[in-house]
Formats: sequence, structure tokens, C-alpha cells
Amino acid sequence: MNNYVTGALIRRLREKRKLTQEELAERIFVSSKAVSKWETGQGFPDISIIESLAKALDISVIELLSGEDVRNTNRSANMAKCRFYVCPVCGNIIQTAGEALISCCGITLPPMEAEEPDRDHNISAEVIEDEYYVSLDHPMTKDHYITFLAAVSDGGVQLAKLYPEGSAEARLMMRGVKTIYACCNRHGLFELDPRRLRSGKDLK
Repeated sequence: MNNYVTGALIRRLREKRKLTQEELAERIFVSSKAVSKWETGQGFPDISIIESLAKALDISVIELLSGEDVRNTNRSANMAKCRFYVCPVCGNIIQTAGEALISCCGITLPPMEAEEPDRDHNISAEVIEDEYYVSLDHPMTKDHYITFLAAVSDGGVQLAKLYPEGSAEARLMMRGVKTIYACCNRHGLFELDPRRLRSGKDLK
């Protein structure tokens, strides 16, 4: 375990929930003196009570241990507001319907922030019948490549995993798609609004 709950975090979350030290102590069956010691850095809560402490503070165990209080505001699960997380160690791709605390290979992953395509990451999308043929003129070496292409609509996500020495291209169903994404392992996530396309033509 790389992180452990800090007294400053316990105090911040307790005060945010408008709990006194005594009230928090009662909820997790410890003394108020113990809570005071945690908050002043004179001790740590035992691992056996971490789950009940997290519950009392209205936070998940993983959030408590990482020190991050994450709340998903996309309660309607609108997939157009989905987030992508990519592990830099193993390349794992995680997609969520909103804000989340994601950990992989012992690392807490930040959500990827999409940028407009640049000259080196120009996303080309051609309409072919009921699909988008999406491609990039981009290196696909072992060290520098496009890791995935994705198309997101209100109702779901299509994700095409790509591999080094392969092709930076995929065909994705176009129905309802609002955003097309391309992820470069070195430069991050890029997005294209397909509604800017002209039928049968690439976006240049």
C-alpha cells in the first residue's frame, strides 16, 4: 500500500459532513481521543476500521486511502460525458460514464483531457454507408502509436483497440455518434466532432 489515510483528510471530511470528533467516534466505535490523535498526526486508524471510517465519512475506501474525494456528477449516465483512463504501465484502457477514482498497477490514474487534433494527430473520418472510416497518418511503432479509436454517443461507446506495427484505422458505426476520439501513447487524447464532417468527405 503506497498511501494511507492522513489526519488532515479525516478532519477535512469530518468537518465537511459537519460532524464533531465525538460524533465520528461514536459512529466507528472508538474514543474521541483516538480521532483527535489521528487528526493531529499522533496516530493512524487501524486498518480493521478503515471500511467503517470510510462509511462514516461518506466516501469509498479507495478514495479515503488515496486522499481524493471523487463524486460522479453524471448520475444519468449520459455516455456522451464519459471519461477515459489509460495506464502508462500496462496500457490498460478504462472507460467510465463519469468521474471515478481509477487505479491500475498501483497508480491512481487521472482522466484524460481531450484536445483538438493538431497537424501530427489529424483525425480523418469518411462516411461509408452507415459507418465512419476513421484513420490517422501517424507512426505505429513500438514506442509511438495510436492506442485506440473510439466513437461516443448518448447511448454507448465503441472502442477499437490498436496495436504497434498495425494500422491507425477502424470502422465505427455512425448512428448517434457525437464525438470521435483518438489516443496517442505519447501525446494523449484528441477529439473530433463528426457533425463537422461533410458526407463522403474527409475532414481536413
